[in-house]
Amino acid sequence: MSASPYVIHPAPAVAPASMLDALHGLVVSHLSDNLQRLSGVRGLQRLHPQRKLVGTAFTVKTRPGDNLLIYKALMMMSPGHVLVVDGGGDTSNALVGELIMLYAQQRGCAGFVIDAAVRDSAAFHAADFPCYARAIGHRGPYKNGPGQVNVPVSIGGQVIRPGDLIVGDEDGVVSFAPDQADALIAAARQTAAMEDAIKAEIANGKVEQAWLSKVLQPFGL
Repeated sequence: MSASPYVIHPAPAVAPASMLDALHGLVVSHLSDNLQRLSGVRGLQRLHPQRKLVGTAFTVKTRPGDNLLIYKALMMMSPGHVLVVDGGGDTSNALVGELIMLYAQQRGCAGFVIDAAVRDSAAFHAADFPCYARAIGHRGPYKNGPGQVNVPVSIGGQVIRPGDLIVGDEDGVVSFAPDQADALIAAARQTAAMEDAIKAEIANGKVEQAWLSKVLQPFGL
């Protein structure tokens, strides 16, 4: 007897609003710097023009080209969840499109991170609904399974677990565990303050700059 083709775990709790609000005020590059510049999703493109993506990962692992378990996931999600889909990086068939986007909006979904193709890209752009995907393609998906819901997934080289925090902007997407959030927010705010000080120094117009010297002096340059 073979195992069930479907593994479905309960939805993770959505992060507190205060934490999500704090992350809205931070840029992805500052979060990335304080994740040792080793973490983060790579290779996805942003389909929407502007809106920031902040929310809690609700993960799906699908067979490449198949979106059956995405349908199940959409019905389980709560406002603030981000649909994170491991489609194996395959771009032969689009796993989500306008209809799924519209339903997800009604459910309060914060956005999509899809390691596969997406279609109806104009609809995502017009709605400014946060969506990062491997590619755009017109061919639709199959709906046969197998698949898994709320298991660890791999998205562009980054392991994302159910309940991880997701932040995306024009530079890309990072993820991290909720227990890292407070320290990471504080560190990213420090990075922002440091960069503001550097911007002020650049504005003075001098060739000699402390931030440049700090990098060059250890190498005798």
